[in-house]
Amino acid sequence: MNDNQPPIAPSTEPASQSGKAKSGGFWKWFWLTFLVLSLAYAWYSFYAPSNRIAWAANYSTAQEQAVESDKPILLFFTGKWCSPCQIMKRQVWADDQVMAAVNEAFIPVTIDVGNSNASAVLSQYGVRITPTTIITDPKGNVLQLQQGGMSKTEFLDLLEKLDPATVQNL
Repeated sequence: MNDNQPPIAPSTEPASQSGKAKSGGFWKWFWLTFLVLSLAYAWYSFYAPSNRIAWAANYSTAQEQAVESDKPILLFFTGKWCSPCQIMKRQVWADDQVMAAVNEAFIPVTIDVGNSNASAVLSQYGVRITPTTIITDPKGNVLQLQQGGMSKTEFLDLLEKLDPATVQNL
């Protein structure tokens, strides 16, 4: 053998490649799982089931119906992008007890804050936060106001705070 040749160092490539392959598989599954969970959460945040509440077409229609029926108006200010609004639609408005109470005693109307036609109503009631729930008498005077999301229980408590003479049969 030739003593002038430097000794050959053992190669470390196979060991480092197998370590990279193992950790690369972990990160691939980690990000795939993260993506699936994120998409599921986003869908859940913006999913709102339909409900059987007889929502008025717009605020002026609701006012006309309220004057004719002498019922208070329930205004729900919302936005398509508003996650707490969607949660309320899913947990409050889709509830059978809430639907029965609202349909029986109120003229309900949703106001989309992103709609340019809603600016007069937004300014009339000073709405700056979504969701906002306002209960008015047929003339439009505020009886109850709740800013932010609320649960079914909180909504029913809000209804109980109303004067019984104002809302019959609740």
